[in-house]
Amino acid sequence: MEIYCCGCGKNIEARLTSGAEIYPHRPDLGKLPFWKCDVCKNYVGCHYKTKNRTHPLGHIATPELRNAKRHIHAILDPLWQIGGMNRKAVYQHLTEHLGWTYHTAKVRDIKEARQVYKLVKSLSEKAGKNAGKQSLNNCQPLPKLANGGS
Repeated sequence: MEIYCCGCGKNIEARLTSGAEIYPHRPDLGKLPFWKCDVCKNYVGCHYKTKNRTHPLGHIATPELRNAKRHIHAILDPLWQIGGMNRKAVYQHLTEHLGWTYHTAKVRDIKEARQVYKLVKSLSEKAGKNAGKQSLNNCQPLPKLANGGS
C-alpha cells in the first residue's frame, strides 16, 4: 500500500506486517496489523477494530514525531474528554487556524507538530482561564500564529 512516510519525506510502498515484528516484547500486540517502511524502519498502526482492519491510522511517523503527537494528545484530549468542549469543535478550531483539515494523523513533520502544539496549548490555557465563567464552546477565537507557527 502506498503511504506517506515522514522519515523518507515521500509516499512509499509500505509493507503490511504484524505487531510481533514491531513490538516483539509485547505479545498482546502480536496479531495486530502495522504498515512498515523497509527503508527507514518506521511504522504506523491500523484501524484494526473496523471492517477494513488494515487501513492505516495515518502517515508512517518517525519516533520523534510519534512522541510529539503523544504530547499534543496529552493536552488536546482532555479539552473534549473532560473540559466541556465538543471534540468536533476543537478539531474545527485547529483546522481554521492551521489552514488545513486537522487530524493528528495528518501531521507530517516536527514543524507542523510544533505549530499544532502551540495552538493546542494556547487553547487549553484559554479554556482554563474561562472555566466557570463561560462555556468553553464560546471561547474567543485564538489569533493565528505569526510566521506560520515557527
